[in-house]
Amino acid sequence: MAGASNGARTPGSRWLSYLVALILLAAGLALLVPGLALLGIGGSAYYAVVGLAAIGTAILAARRKPAVALAYAALLFGTTLWGLWEVGLDPWALMPRLVFWIVGGIAVALVCAASRAERRALWVSIGSATGVFLIAWILHSPFEAGPARWSGQPRAVAANGDWAHYGNSQGGSRFSPLAEITPANVTGLERAWTFRSGLTMPGGKRKGGLQVTPLMVDGVLYGCTAFSSVFALDPVTGKQLWRHDPKLAENSGGHPACRGIAFFRAPAGVAECSTRLILGTIDNRLIALDAKTGKPCTSFGEGGATSLQDGIGDFQKRWSHPTSPPTIVNGVAVIGAYVADNQATKVPPGVIRGYDAVTGKIRWAFDPGRPNDQRPLPPGQNYTPSTPNSWTLFSGDDALGLVYIPMGNGSPDFVGGQRSPETERVTSSLVALDGATGAVRWTFQAVRHDLWDYDLAAQPVLVDFPTGNGTTPGLILPTKTGQLFVLDRRTGKPLIKVEERQVPRSTLPGERGSPTQPFAVGMPDVAGKPLEELDMWGLTPFDQLWCRIQFRRAHYEGMFTPPRLGPTLRYPGELGGIDWGSVSVDESRGLLIVNSNHMADRDELITRAQARAEGLVVKSDPKTHSAPGAPMEGTPYAIHWGPFMSGLQVPCQRPPYGYLTAIDLKTRKILWMRTLGDSRNSGPWGFGLGLPLPLGAPNIGGSIATASGLIFIAATQDEMFRAVDTGTGKILWQDKLPVSGHATPMSYRGRDGHQYVVIAAGGGSLRDRPGDYFIAYRLKR
Repeated sequence: MAGASNGARTPGSRWLSYLVALILLAAGLALLVPGLALLGIGGSAYYAVVGLAAIGTAILAARRKPAVALAYAALLFGTTLWGLWEVGLDPWALMPRLVFWIVGGIAVALVCAASRAERRALWVSIGSATGVFLIAWILHSPFEAGPARWSGQPRAVAANGDWAHYGNSQGGSRFSPLAEITPANVTGLERAWTFRSGLTMPGGKRKGGLQVTPLMVDGVLYGCTAFSSVFALDPVTGKQLWRHDPKLAENSGGHPACRGIAFFRAPAGVAECSTRLILGTIDNRLIALDAKTGKPCTSFGEGGATSLQDGIGDFQKRWSHPTSPPTIVNGVAVIGAYVADNQATKVPPGVIRGYDAVTGKIRWAFDPGRPNDQRPLPPGQNYTPSTPNSWTLFSGDDALGLVYIPMGNGSPDFVGGQRSPETERVTSSLVALDGATGAVRWTFQAVRHDLWDYDLAAQPVLVDFPTGNGTTPGLILPTKTGQLFVLDRRTGKPLIKVEERQVPRSTLPGERGSPTQPFAVGMPDVAGKPLEELDMWGLTPFDQLWCRIQFRRAHYEGMFTPPRLGPTLRYPGELGGIDWGSVSVDESRGLLIVNSNHMADRDELITRAQARAEGLVVKSDPKTHSAPGAPMEGTPYAIHWGPFMSGLQVPCQRPPYGYLTAIDLKTRKILWMRTLGDSRNSGPWGFGLGLPLPLGAPNIGGSIATASGLIFIAATQDEMFRAVDTGTGKILWQDKLPVSGHATPMSYRGRDGHQYVVIAAGGGSLRDRPGDYFIAYRLKR
């Protein structure tokens, strides 16, 4: 009776108290032991301390002592203060720090023995922690900078209703001069039509998603599938007009993708195929089709096709093939190719070739292994193997006669001691070639001795860049490092300041790292700040602790931390920064639109002996992202690499992971920067939880800007297609796609006089569901 007279209550059963005690004991041990390990390697002491506190609280709960409520209240109060001290009112960062303990506190309050006063103290602690968490969400903004409002006067732009190149302009601006759809009426967008392009190759079982941006020229919409089938659609109804099946073998293409096709008007006097479509197929052919009928242009090459296998050497075809459309400069179709990464030091050549767009005959070849000789090789000879390649989109300038090639690395990506001086010159460099001859006009190297797979993935974008002396023919080079280099496209000289900075040096035997790297200090970077231990994240304190230990055990000195035996962190990771979606330019407002990623990778070089023991050897099917890594035969090392994830398969760093940013090209300042994408498709082990919280999602694909002041973008893994106010960054409209739209949208005027916006929703690029949808939108009639 003494307990009752003191106000003690036991609302739960003894067995429920024991269950709570057992859970607290397990949680305490799960935090104490690894928490001591974290403390021993210089990490936070919190986890060891809270582990001890949880064990002590568990003992009180098991003994049904009223003091359990006060003990837990102290644990939760201390955790709340610690969370605020480490990360402030960041709701995503507070989530793994508070939510588990709030839920545990409710269980203790409802089940365990305690006096009214002690229980009241626990509820106050629970309420305080919950209040902090809710206030953090209330104050949370999707904007990291801005939203400032662009207040200038848009410049008038001539309105053309076609979309004739991958990026609309030859220079890849991704700008539509159409203005029927505006910030005021965009909420009236509805689906006009949906076209299913086919998910598998004709007659086959292999699936391939869509990364294509269609073209709309002369009243016809053109697109392609991952397996190089080409189709023409009525742009108003979506009805298929014709389709061309290239008759691929089932095993064609190691990386099935078609990002686009090229449209070409033949010179006067060409009888066959006066308008034609040119594309590279994933079985290594360059084909030309009549744009009106889809039939092969028989005078092009041999019966409508030219072999891209010539000069490649004795490699499997799946190890090299085009994935991006050719860029046509003054009648020369210039094309590169995907080359299998990280399998071995001997892989197909990264040669870039120019073909006559009328006859299909090769005009020149840029072989990085012999950069001063652009003559095509005679039959039976091969280009230099293992040279840097370019798999992404090029840009062209007919007036200057130049084609701009963003280059990658020679295989493998993560070890470079075997690279030759010739290939080092163009590794991760932008190379300007003479479109008529293939001669090198100039080069600009964005990453020196690249050891991080920081290949130049984004199409360079040509702009009239504002300077103190008026506008200059400029070029914006977006990179995976988050740098935005601005160059004079005539000479390659920087138009904004580029600074060489010291970076960590490699200590790997046989490696020769660069002591410095270029940084575009005259433009904002979108890479994010260097990682710290407090940035480590998880859904619970347990996987967050695991991530903190992995962070401490890995070698990390910021960007350009060189690979080594043992784990290293790479940030930005393989996605960038900025990937092949590149950037768009609102030409009427002078704004640069950038979508970017903040995702880290964890890399680990291993010895050749360990690789062989694991069965990590060269594969006939070079899927470079398959576990557990890549063999890099020909070097002393293999590598494990991939996203830096917790045991629950969520990122080890706190959100956001995706951003959309507007930069004023005149002032070089950020107008606004906001998160892009939400959490509805995110969750442990890849299970989407369906919660549309402003996570900032990983994204692959690009944006377009319109003269009316809108940005259209999909790209994110949350399967949404959005319209964003260019001037403020506010989301004005969004629609749920059947699968993610990992492509760049486009816009055109139909024969009915109305503006349409089309997105290819193909998924698959972020380990998400693949699909085959082309979806067109227009305003409600």
